Amino acid sequence: MPAPEAHTPRLDAKFFTGPQGWPYLLVPFIPIAVVLDFAHVSDAVIFACSALGIIPTAALMGRATEELAARAGPGVGGLLNVTFGNAPELIIALFALGHGLHEVVKASLIGSILGNILLVMGAAMFIGGLGRRSQRFNPTAVSAQTTMLLLAAVAMVLPAVFQLVHGDGLPRVGAEIVSFGSTVEILSGIVAGVLIITYLAGLVFSLKTHRDVFNPDYQDETTWGWSTRTSVLMLAIAGVAVGVMSEILVGSISAASHSLGLSEFFIGVIIVAIVGNAAEHWVAVLVARKDKMDLSVNIAIGSSAQVALFVTPVLVLAGYFIGPAPLPLVFNGYELAALLLAVWIASYVSQEGQSTWFEGLQLLAVYVVMAVVFAFA
Repeated sequence: MPAPEAHTPRLDAKFFTGPQGWPYLLVPFIPIAVVLDFAHVSDAVIFACSALGIIPTAALMGRATEELAARAGPGVGGLLNVTFGNAPELIIALFALGHGLHEVVKASLIGSILGNILLVMGAAMFIGGLGRRSQRFNPTAVSAQTTMLLLAAVAMVLPAVFQLVHGDGLPRVGAEIVSFGSTVEILSGIVAGVLIITYLAGLVFSLKTHRDVFNPDYQDETTWGWSTRTSVLMLAIAGVAVGVMSEILVGSISAASHSLGLSEFFIGVIIVAIVGNAAEHWVAVLVARKDKMDLSVNIAIGSSAQVALFVTPVLVLAGYFIGPAPLPLVFNGYELAALLLAVWIASYVSQEGQSTWFEGLQLLAVYVVMAVVFAFA
């Protein structure tokens, strides 16, 4: 695979209003959020500013990862992409876990999966399909991704079934932390271990034995020409900035939810899930418009699979060391229903290896319906 063409962007008005530069227009919200947090102003304002501040930091982290991946070659580059692809939302969730906001963490995980499958893939199919009769993508790669997603969904549902049969029922919407007992906590840890093993096997499958299927050759992709040192430095700066914004965001969630009249559940499943991946979501839509549906669908479904198979079990295991109590892998009824329906829809829509704008519109409609239901939950 030839090295991507290096192209250093000109930091002018055209760049900042373009498809790659718009997230950096939100950089001023980073110091604004810090100042407002120190000034102890309205929690709703702090929450809004920190949420907007996460977007450019996540975009910078994604750009630095892409630059490192371009220099490392397809194998290591693919590993870097899947490792840091969901780093912003993992950082946000770790801070929420430290604050004991278990139900917010679980809501953001489900919200990220729903956002990738329904919102991102729906928008990509809709925008990419406008003016085209249909778009095609590799059904083999998508089938492998959706199969892993189905496995993860089963693993994420069964602890809740166990709790329904042997416990006191599922957690209610609005609860921050629920104790299900040591048996459920041990069961959650075992399931998390199985998911991580499956994720590692998936890396070998996609980056080594079937690399040609999962890494299509897009020779016209460009980089910004950053050196390895610059890329690592930018990645470190982005990581620190994401951490600072995440701490402020999580610290304001509880009070902001009351001020805005929204439940912590809705904030976690919709708002937090979107801001952590806003830049990556935009990239999927952008490449779909360029008729690169292999890459777009891989971003959407691959990110969902990574959240389910890697981010979720890491948080479950981290719960034994971070926060007031372990994080049980037991979701509420809304989350379980949405997860199963979204994964089933993704598998059904992608099985033929082609898409139309109308299919994209239908996926977006399902996401809107779920968001409305979550707002009333």
